[in-house]
Amino acid sequence: MQIKVALEIEMPNIAGNYFDKYSSRNWFHRILISGFLKVLEEMVETSKARTIFECGCGEGYLSLHLLKRGYKVEGCDLDQTVVGIANSRAESEGFGTPFHAKSIYDLEPLSPAPDLVMACEVLEHLEDPAAAVERIRQITAEWAIFSVPNEPIWRILNVLRLRYLARLGNTPGHIQHWTPRQFANLISKYFHVVDIRKPLPWTFLRCRKR
Repeated sequence: MQIKVALEIEMPNIAGNYFDKYSSRNWFHRILISGFLKVLEEMVETSKARTIFECGCGEGYLSLHLLKRGYKVEGCDLDQTVVGIANSRAESEGFGTPFHAKSIYDLEPLSPAPDLVMACEVLEHLEDPAAAVERIRQITAEWAIFSVPNEPIWRILNVLRLRYLARLGNTPGHIQHWTPRQFANLISKYFHVVDIRKPLPWTFLRCRKR
């Protein structure tokens, strides 16, 4: 449940990536993904976190990206098949099987609590994003990182690419839509918003637990 910018290769999973954006050879997609990862890396580094839990890990791309940089990372996603893909990738890289099939709504406090919990490209898919944010507040020791599509820029870019025109540019599965200010207002009910970044076409928030 992560980055879905109208990429070319459709994935069959209910959970996980709607498109295999990380494998795209399109130069524009690569620039967007590079900007996304740069902001994520900077926010993780600035938080001084060493242990991370990813909610909505999908096929494990972001967690593996951080595992390879020396962080201790675990994660969860709703679908067992998607989690199996993530664990296969992690195991092939020597990281064991750090991912679990579980709903974000059902997460229990971890012991020890992770320094940072991240939910990237997840909340826009949820019927009750506020409940998910509250659950993240309960399980993190201090920090959280969230990212969602920056609306309406996200849909405008899709329309310019002649994608999802019947849906006015809305990517399938996106049922929540926020401008950066609207998203910050939601998250600030549960966290202190420390940093807001807007790499095209996303909104990122780095937050400290209240």
